[in-house]
Parts: sequence; structure tokens; C-alpha cells
Amino acid sequence: MKRIFLSTTSNGIGRAEEKLHGHWSIDFLLTDHDIMCLSSDPLNANVVYAGTRGSGILRSKDCGRTWQRIGPDGQIVKSIAVSRTARGVVYAGLKPPLLMVSRDGGADWAEVETFQKVRAGWWRSPAESDLGAYIQSVALSPTDPNIIIVGIEVGAVLRTSDGGKTWQGHRPGALRDCHTLVFHASNGDWVYEAGGTGAGASFSRDGGRTWRQPGRGLDRHYGWACAADPARPEVWYVSASPTFSWSHPFQPPAHVDGRASAYIFRSAGGASWEKLGGGLPQPLNYMPYGLLTDPRMPGHLYVGLSNGDIWHSVNYGDAWEQLPFNLRSIHRTLIMLVA
Repeated sequence: MKRIFLSTTSNGIGRAEEKLHGHWSIDFLLTDHDIMCLSSDPLNANVVYAGTRGSGILRSKDCGRTWQRIGPDGQIVKSIAVSRTARGVVYAGLKPPLLMVSRDGGADWAEVETFQKVRAGWWRSPAESDLGAYIQSVALSPTDPNIIIVGIEVGAVLRTSDGGKTWQGHRPGALRDCHTLVFHASNGDWVYEAGGTGAGASFSRDGGRTWRQPGRGLDRHYGWACAADPARPEVWYVSASPTFSWSHPFQPPAHVDGRASAYIFRSAGGASWEKLGGGLPQPLNYMPYGLLTDPRMPGHLYVGLSNGDIWHSVNYGDAWEQLPFNLRSIHRTLIMLVA
């Protein structure tokens, strides 16, 4: 088995594939596309989807080596989620905030029209020059195909428990400035969020109905990425930086390379958040946009930084080793395939 990392960069995709004897091959692909997001198929390790600005969705069937356009044509695709429970089901979150679904691996797409009933006119994203709202994250339950959670940056966290027939409004306790939403890999009760409001991190233990924001020990509140251990759902991680800096008063430090002043935090069983060091730069001046756990390997954690570096821990973040390659930049998605 070999690891393959794919990241969104400032233009295109960076791809690192593990070879023999600790060597890696590095490629930079789709450099003529503005790639917004990436998502892999948990039921087929060869299949990857990429959302673009204006070119819809691209799909790879060979672990990201080659790509084909599959639609929806002309759309700005900000987020993609692939089902673990229903083969070929893919959801895409768009700008403006529309939710699309394909039930045949991306060949055909349809709008989930009921989502428009909960869309709010006041949603605005300061991350976009036109302040236009969009779906930043889509999370699909690993156990119930009817449960879908959608996060807006800046807006709300919304939930359906009947496959999109009806929607519940903003979930109590969730972060309205949603950056990342993820379900646990196998436990459908646990959902995790990182965002730019409130404590910067929140979680749910009832499948996304209600949320809590554990703030004890979390001294930075601009959260971006989150992940959970595959064997212990009570152990989870978040990357966070300060919300404000006098040197760049109109831009969060997370998005200023060299000045992110970020840390990786770990929460275990409800205890206070811990800052993780063990070899990581302290603080991380390049934002940890990528935060991954390995469903096959409890305790393993990967962090991808905005400067293209990737770090790996085999012991829940206690000690770290930098991987021997660089992807130039990671803005703002990192995924790992095991093929």
C-alpha cells in the first residue's frame, strides 16, 4: 500500500506519490484551472473529484493522474462530499449557495431544490470580493444516507435527516462561520466543525442535531481544519490561529503566509485542549489548512501547511516528522489516498 497526497494550490493540484525506499514522485497538474476543493471516494480509492471556479467538477479514476470534466457546467464548486453508504452518490456545494447531487458518480447532476427554502439573504462571505455566499462544507453521515449537514461561510450550519426533503435551520451551538465539517469515519453520532466564530471549534454527539463549543485551553479562535481519530471519536483535532492581527487588520492572520501564528490542538475525552508540539514549528507561521487522520491507522495524523510542507505523527500528535517533499502550497484542501 502506498500513500498519495493531493492538494489544492494557488493554481491547479499538487500530487505526491510514495515510491520505494522513502522516495516520492511530485507532479503539478491542472495548472490552467482554479481548483477550489478536492474529495475522494471512500468506496473506491482510485476516484477523486475536484471542484473548480467556473468549470464545474473534474473527476479522476486513476488516483489523480488524469482528469475529465463531468459537470455541472459553468458552476463555481466550493465543496464536494462522496457517500460512504451509497455507491456513486456525490454532493456538491456551490457559489451562490446551491446544493447539487449526482447518483451515478458524477455523470448527471440535479439541484436539491428544497435547500433554497432555508437559504438566507443576509449570508455574506468577507472572503470573496463580491461578498457572495457559498456552501463551504458538506458532511455526509457514515451510517445514515439520509443525514446531510451543510456549512455556509459566513451563514449557518444546516441539517436534513430525510435526504434533503426538509431542512432544519442553523443548529444550536454550531459555528456560523463554517470552514470545515466532518463526520467521524464510522460513528454517525459524532460530527466536528472548525470555523471563524465563537470558540473556533464545535462538535456534536447526536448526529448534528445539537452542538457544543469546548473552549477550555483553546487560546486561538479562528479554526480552519478538524479531524478525529478513527478508533476513538472522543479524540479530535483542530487547527486554529488568532482572529485578528494589528499588522493585517483587514485579513485574518491564517491567510497571511509567514504570520499565521497557528497551532494544532487536541481534545481527548472532553479534557482541555492541548497544543501539539513534538517537533512541529512553534507556532506554525504557515496555516495548517490540511488536517487528516487515516481510517486504517488509529493514532496517525497528518498536517499540511500553506507553504506546501506536510508533517506526520504516529502517536496522536505527540511527536512529528516532516515528510521529504513539498507541494509548493496547500490552499485550502489536502486529501490522502491509500492505493
